[in-house]
Amino acid sequence: MELIVKEESKTDYNYGSDPYNRDIKTLLNTGLVVIDKPSGPTSHEVAAWVRNMLNLVKAGHGGTLDPKVTGALPVALGNTTKCVPIWHIPPKEYVCLMHLHDDAELVDIENIFKEFTGRIHQRPPLKAAVKRSLRIRKIYEIEILEIDGRDILFRTKCQSGTYLRKLVDDMGEALGTSAHMQELRRTISGPFYEKEAVYLQDLLDAYIFWKEDGNEEELRKLVKPLEYGLQHLKKIIVKDSAVDAVCHGATLYSSGISKIEKGLGTDEVVLIETLKGEAVAVGKPLMNTKDMLKTEEGEVVEITRVIMEPGIYPRIWKKRNKNDKSKPELKKK
Repeated sequence: MELIVKEESKTDYNYGSDPYNRDIKTLLNTGLVVIDKPSGPTSHEVAAWVRNMLNLVKAGHGGTLDPKVTGALPVALGNTTKCVPIWHIPPKEYVCLMHLHDDAELVDIENIFKEFTGRIHQRPPLKAAVKRSLRIRKIYEIEILEIDGRDILFRTKCQSGTYLRKLVDDMGEALGTSAHMQELRRTISGPFYEKEAVYLQDLLDAYIFWKEDGNEEELRKLVKPLEYGLQHLKKIIVKDSAVDAVCHGATLYSSGISKIEKGLGTDEVVLIETLKGEAVAVGKPLMNTKDMLKTEEGEVVEITRVIMEPGIYPRIWKKRNKNDKSKPELKKK
């Protein structure tokens, strides 16, 4: 990541905090944990277990409802649930065991796998939690790892929202043998990797160590700040004076920017951060990095999702008439 300074700014350490130095109670309510999900329970059930285990009011997840899927399952703790949709932006990666219902020639199998690379049409299965309308999903990569009789082990990198069970069904039908998904492991879920996933029992043990012995070291190793799950987004760093206005949904103006990441375009989601590295909001850039650096006034990012709670930073924006429903603007100095 290369940040370009638009205006040198200092931060006031009386407000906010370094995300990686939050106290443990705040971390548990604004953090995340990547669980190595076992086969059997749904992602909803796993998230509920984590919520109850850590005595939280709420917890969300970035997984699928299919109980057969194992592997990396990011679980959002407390207020971090508002970040879950952002985790679905990057592709996901799976290793899948596909079982054919009849014999097939190797060349035919290889051709079908090539045919299902790129843009495909999918209709969600009957048990899906979304409307069963035909939609387009992208298969970025699909690689056969091993073939043993009628069993095919393959790896695929695909757009979030792709139904692997349906992909296997469709490939089997196209092959003329029919097929079903026997096992499925999620190795990459958005910005999270299988290698960082932890077992539920390890999370419970770490929580008990903290509650009973006051030792938070192991719990801190497993629970990450919400910013950890937003590292894949390009960034704009704002001045302290702009933070609270953005927390109230105000469009980000050029005058509120301190630094901009190089190569930012208008076709992506951008993360608004404080000078301490705290996530404030995500939004849609209205111009690229070059134009943001040149402009002195005007709107530069339309805020689509606020992450930070208002009131953490001081309010430094214009008061409005109570009948004025427009979003707040920064006070001009």
